Amino acid sequence: MQHDLNISDILQGVEETLVAEELKEKINSGKQLIVKAGFDPTAPDLHLGHTILINKLKQFQELGHQVVFIVGDYTAMIGDPTGKNETRKVVTKEVVANNAKTYQEQVFKILDPEKTQVRYNSEWLNKLSARDLVMLAGKCTVARMLERDDFSKRYKNNQAIAIHEFLYPLLQGYDSVAIKADIELGGTDQKFNLLMGRTLQKEHRQPPQIVMTLPLIEGLDGVKKMSKSLNNYIGIAENPQEMFGKLMSINDDLMWRYIDLLSFESVDIIQEWKDEVNNGANPKDVKVKFAREIVARFHDSEQAVFAALSFERQFKDKLSPKDLKLKELIYSAIPKLANILKDLELVTSTSEAMRLIRQGGVKVNDDKIQDIEHKLHFSVEYKLQVGKRRFALVKFRENTKILKA
Repeated sequence: MQHDLNISDILQGVEETLVAEELKEKINSGKQLIVKAGFDPTAPDLHLGHTILINKLKQFQELGHQVVFIVGDYTAMIGDPTGKNETRKVVTKEVVANNAKTYQEQVFKILDPEKTQVRYNSEWLNKLSARDLVMLAGKCTVARMLERDDFSKRYKNNQAIAIHEFLYPLLQGYDSVAIKADIELGGTDQKFNLLMGRTLQKEHRQPPQIVMTLPLIEGLDGVKKMSKSLNNYIGIAENPQEMFGKLMSINDDLMWRYIDLLSFESVDIIQEWKDEVNNGANPKDVKVKFAREIVARFHDSEQAVFAALSFERQFKDKLSPKDLKLKELIYSAIPKLANILKDLELVTSTSEAMRLIRQGGVKVNDDKIQDIEHKLHFSVEYKLQVGKRRFALVKFRENTKILKA
């Protein structure tokens, strides 16, 4: 009975399972399964789209199975051709290394670090010789590769396909061989790559892994899949106010898809929300509940409440940069910009402020500032902006009493 319950829970939210009967056999065996998912660190942040898959990993983890989070530091330098209509630019080793550190930090916002194996696929892929790569390439035909939708389209449109792009699914598949995966999770767009793992495991006389695909989520534009490169994403390490504001910006139709895929509320509660809206309730009220849930998950409930209040103050009261009231801050010496942003409650910490400054997310008088040592002065009015939704109008006054003392 327990096994049936586990299988039912595991399949919830999964688009496709290949092969479902094999999954039941593995679950019913009572063996601790090796459950794998891989992420190429081509960008520094994990976003909500990634969490659909990571949440499923967490579910396997809670059922007692061994989760292996593979950081594709080797494959990232090749670039996954999935969904691309041109050859991807090569990402440098240094960029990949920095991004990989960020991934490892952020994934533990969801997974239990003590029960998670983090592996870098360079561990085994760096050891492959030229002969090994040739032998690996011999496991798949060009005709099979051209069955991939993206390769097929590019071939028919006379668009370039580089030879190394054919290696990508083979190397991802070899990851499964290296760790002897029982199950691999991936987005629906990864089906070809995931099935390659089954193929290569059979070639290496291993039991073939189960392939489970999960839905992709649209980005803030409601059209293309969530992606940092398209700037339509919500990062899980973003400031609570920025995260809350982005969630509130999605349209009412997209809101339900986000809730269905990302909320941990029960099916009954979500149905209640839908019934309320169908009976005339304002969708914004549901969106606020959902936004608070997500912010609390990746920060805490106190910051979620603060983000909601800040949003209401700015948007319900129709506050805009033009409506800002001038604030005066008194210092004996003007501190660094990061400290000022913290004092104004535009950020939750100076470290967050410094990160945003370096990333170009802070403006002073509409000029983007990326120098954490940027100087401000007494008796000058400044309009400060963090992200798209946080503003302050400020002037600094010198505390002469402290100076005289």
